[in-house]
Amino acid sequence: MTSNFSTLPLQGKTILVTRSTGQSSHFTQLLSTAGATVIEMPALEITAPSSWESLDCAIANLSTFNWLILTSSNAVNYFFDRLMEKGENAPNLGSINIAVVGEKTAQSLKQRSLQPDFIPPNFVADSLVGNFPEPLSGKKVLFPRVESGGREVLVKEFTAQGAEVVEVPAYQSCCPSSIPSEAEFALQNHTIDIITFASSKTVKFFSQLLAKKFAKNEDDNQSQVVKDFLQGVCIASIGPQTSKTCLSLIGRVDVEAEEYTLDGLTQGLIRWVGLRSSNKC
Repeated sequence: MTSNFSTLPLQGKTILVTRSTGQSSHFTQLLSTAGATVIEMPALEITAPSSWESLDCAIANLSTFNWLILTSSNAVNYFFDRLMEKGENAPNLGSINIAVVGEKTAQSLKQRSLQPDFIPPNFVADSLVGNFPEPLSGKKVLFPRVESGGREVLVKEFTAQGAEVVEVPAYQSCCPSSIPSEAEFALQNHTIDIITFASSKTVKFFSQLLAKKFAKNEDDNQSQVVKDFLQGVCIASIGPQTSKTCLSLIGRVDVEAEEYTLDGLTQGLIRWVGLRSSNKC
């Protein structure tokens, strides 16, 4: 192994990042620092929900809740921005406890001068259910979340354990209308070595965009178009749920982060590239 690889382990690799606009800078920096050429293709747009009514009602009755559950930075930002718009003071939430999923979510909360009362040991929603710090029976739980397309495991499991769960749409995610020109050029010319996915929705929307752009016929099977087009490209996933969607829509996963964070995904890519380099020696 050369000293150049040890200092720049992703040197010579072109990586496509599919995180939403405004959320890819940290990941791009991690990959660039490791030597990669990074091309951003936001496969997700985050917007306000179609209506604020449910969230506003929950904010007006915040004192009736025992727990606030936040599973993403988007949930943190949209919930607390709306809270401030309604004239409430974020650091003064009274007796309500806050549970978050993931380090990035916790960091977003801390930027609001708040500390989470509980972070599950693994950075997935299922771990929140299995490791909750107190019995849920009789507890009232506020769950601000994406308006559509989110996983239902939290609501089902919390309800089964006796909690009253109030779901409110805090933001919406949708598919962008087009592929940025730099990403389109790289995809068209097959110069991408690795594509990274940090959520199931980015896999879904990326596949839609790719099939729409590069299918030869309108009636071509979307999944097959994507599988054929991405032959030879490393598919990298941040965690198990994203990997399931990759397997469903792309047919494979080459790298899955051991720690379900962007840092974990970066380290997974570095290991993968290192193993491939070693095998060629």
